Amino acid sequence: MKHMPAALPFHLVLVAPEIPANTGNIARTCLATGAHLHLIKPLGFQIDDRSLLRAGLDYWKEVQVRVWESLEEFLASQPAESRNFYLTTKTQAPYYQAKFLPGDTFIFGRETKGLPESLLAANSERCLTIPMSNQTRSLNLSVSVGIVLYEAIRQVKVG
Repeated sequence: MKHMPAALPFHLVLVAPEIPANTGNIARTCLATGAHLHLIKPLGFQIDDRSLLRAGLDYWKEVQVRVWESLEEFLASQPAESRNFYLTTKTQAPYYQAKFLPGDTFIFGRETKGLPESLLAANSERCLTIPMSNQTRSLNLSVSVGIVLYEAIRQVKVG
């Protein structure tokens, strides 16, 4: 998609991502859309210059990315008016029924475990899912991020 505004103020949070290729694809999506990427430790890979170059992520320095020690640290840093959405397979609320606003934050869990049950229970009114057939447990993390982010962009652009 060409002619994307310089920065759309969405935030993508990856909690303890495990697979570097997923994070690389998500970083590229952030660069393409102007979204901010937040990585919550522990990370299942290195993000030093040598590792990034070896993985072909030569665009990494252009991505608005921040690494946080914990999800609690990230959440504590947010303004009171922040709106967080928690993506999970453990809810019935489809992402496309939510009304997204500029500045919204989308929180995704690790590839093998998702988000902690306690976090989902404490935020059940903000949990969203991507509907899919019963033939699969989940979608690839980078695909899921792209689906939700571009729906948020569509909603904001359409108004």
